[in-house]
Amino acid sequence: MGRRASGVAVQEARQGAAGGARGGASGGTYGGEYGGAYSGAYGAGHAGGCTCGDCPHGARAGHRRAVAEFLLKRDRFAAGQGLPAGVAHSTSASRQWISEELTQSAELVAERGRAEGEAWLALLWRRTACAVWALVVVLLLAQALTAIGAGWTAARTAGLLAAFVVAGALTAASWFHRARGGALAPVIGEDNRLSTSRAVAAGWVLFVAYAVLVLVGRLAAASGHAERDALISGLGLARGAGVVTVLAVVCAIAVLVRRVVGLRVLGQRLQKVRADRPRAADLLTDDAGRGTFADIQYVVISGVALLFAAVRLGRRPDQLPDLPWGLAVVVLVSAGTYLAGKYAEGGRPVILSVVRAREAGDLDGPIRTGDDVEIRGAGFVPPGAQGADRLSRMVVRIGAVNVRVPLVPVTGGFSNPTDAVLTVPVPVDVEPGRVEVQVVTAAGVETNRYAIEVTE
Repeated sequence: MGRRASGVAVQEARQGAAGGARGGASGGTYGGEYGGAYSGAYGAGHAGGCTCGDCPHGARAGHRRAVAEFLLKRDRFAAGQGLPAGVAHSTSASRQWISEELTQSAELVAERGRAEGEAWLALLWRRTACAVWALVVVLLLAQALTAIGAGWTAARTAGLLAAFVVAGALTAASWFHRARGGALAPVIGEDNRLSTSRAVAAGWVLFVAYAVLVLVGRLAAASGHAERDALISGLGLARGAGVVTVLAVVCAIAVLVRRVVGLRVLGQRLQKVRADRPRAADLLTDDAGRGTFADIQYVVISGVALLFAAVRLGRRPDQLPDLPWGLAVVVLVSAGTYLAGKYAEGGRPVILSVVRAREAGDLDGPIRTGDDVEIRGAGFVPPGAQGADRLSRMVVRIGAVNVRVPLVPVTGGFSNPTDAVLTVPVPVDVEPGRVEVQVVTAAGVETNRYAIEVTE
């Protein structure tokens, strides 16, 4: 009955005192402290919810304002401020009220974050197109500077024409995929993050395509049979075996990694949550933003090998870059390490034990309805799910009852839930006797079942 009374108190407080408390806090403190700052920074025309075509300013301002309001609300609750009188007398009722208030605020933050991500992707195609043509200008300047004294050659013309063709193709692809990030659309994974394996494979594909186009340009401009035969022999497998082998392996790795990740997610052996938008750091980090050795070494070694191949092409533009087998084997070892890392990452969340939570001064005893239980284990918070909107989606099944994991704020974060410990109340609807406990994470993955005894 104590839990039902707490629920009633929460509902009454939310209908009465919560409205006043929230209105005063949000309208006064948030509006006065953050509203003026953001209004001055972005202007009245770009407030949150701006509907200008392809305009990220309104989405960005709305997201930042929602984040600022959420952080202020969380820290106020952590300091014991802002609680209505209707729930302040009950620890369980106040915790439930705080959790629901933070959940609603976190959902607003998540909604604004998704809107900002969509607006950012819509403008990314222009940025990628500009970056591609900037590289063409850099190539032109480099060739013009190196031509001083040596003179302009047919190979330099072929290189520039090949660059124009590749840049034009990427620009067209950017326009057709303008809603998905432009030229970066093929390297954005299903979780809305940049894929390391696809990015490395795309880099090698573009380089080999550019090298072949250079040879095509030179072949079109060649006037003698001997020169044409030499250019055709430059495409022989004996010359470009190293580059072809590396290209085949990195493309196979990109396809295989997608298959591996998909199967592990469906088999509940890997937890994946969707990101708001892709970031360049995704190439070197895991879903939680931590740098990973497998990804870093794959990007670094592949980048060095690509640079070596580009220099070889500049020195010998009459054949495919002859990547030495030693360097090619190094890239293959790096690719194998990356693939092994994909097989090793992740794991299914697991419950190790469930005990009755005991506060200072409490007497020891069995688990009863209305008590808090502490669930200990591992993997409860998936990588990338540290945000409050993700944490609030965690559920604990106690028997036939689904219990939302309450958010317990502390200054700078949350003390509950954590990756290794969850604390939830045992609802009065749970029948006394032997019941099973199971955690459902924000990624939708279920843990093992753990049996406990609940007494009256």
